[in-house]
Amino acid sequence: MSAGNGSRFAARPIAAGGTPTDEWVGWRRPFPELDLHDCPALVLVAPHPDDETLGFGATAAMLRSRGVDVQVVSASDGGGAVPGLSRVERAWLEGARRAELHRATEILGLKAPICLELPDGELSDHEAELTDHLAGLLAARPKGMWCAATWQGDGHPDHEAVGRASAAAAERTGAALLEYPVWMWHWAAPDDDDVPWQRMSRVRLDLAAIARKQRATKVFRTQLTPGRSETDAVLPPFVVRRLLAVGEVVFR
Repeated sequence: MSAGNGSRFAARPIAAGGTPTDEWVGWRRPFPELDLHDCPALVLVAPHPDDETLGFGATAAMLRSRGVDVQVVSASDGGGAVPGLSRVERAWLEGARRAELHRATEILGLKAPICLELPDGELSDHEAELTDHLAGLLAARPKGMWCAATWQGDGHPDHEAVGRASAAAAERTGAALLEYPVWMWHWAAPDDDDVPWQRMSRVRLDLAAIARKQRATKVFRTQLTPGRSETDAVLPPFVVRRLLAVGEVVFR
């Protein structure tokens, strides 16, 4: 199990920018290619609506285009993305984010997502429940299937909780676990000692899948729309640019 990196994530506020995109793009460390032909089916687990698209959306689209069954599972509805909301406002945001997720998965060519509706920001308190949900989904699918989830060391507490629950469910069912980073690209740096680079594989993405991912990302307007300034957006433009530029990788 990866050690958590919550302190690293907390020490680098999102509004401060994090590691610049150019540093990652200019880093030329080679990684082995992930062989997608080995995947009989995929359950793609996200802590919040949009993580599946930003972290592994193009890969999911490629697999589906090859006839692989892909099921997206969103652990929460993302209602905690904006602090200080009233109960009514939070319910509206949760509904809007579910709708965005449905539209994004449609653009990626995937079937309707499963929304578990666990509380955003509290997933670590619901790991056992999440593990049971995921184990049930994995057990009902082909032997050797893949479970892709946010990396257990990603820094964000919900991301790490989803990674741990997915790892436990995969171990219980014999599924192959793949962990994709999202916030690692923000707080880490090339050759960072807190990242297990030796476990990383890169996906060779085709242009059609990249285009689908770019279109699907634009659907998440609740996260992309700024308030008083650009950095008021939950996902500022520089975060999205970085995630689109680095491609898709997994820890195995």
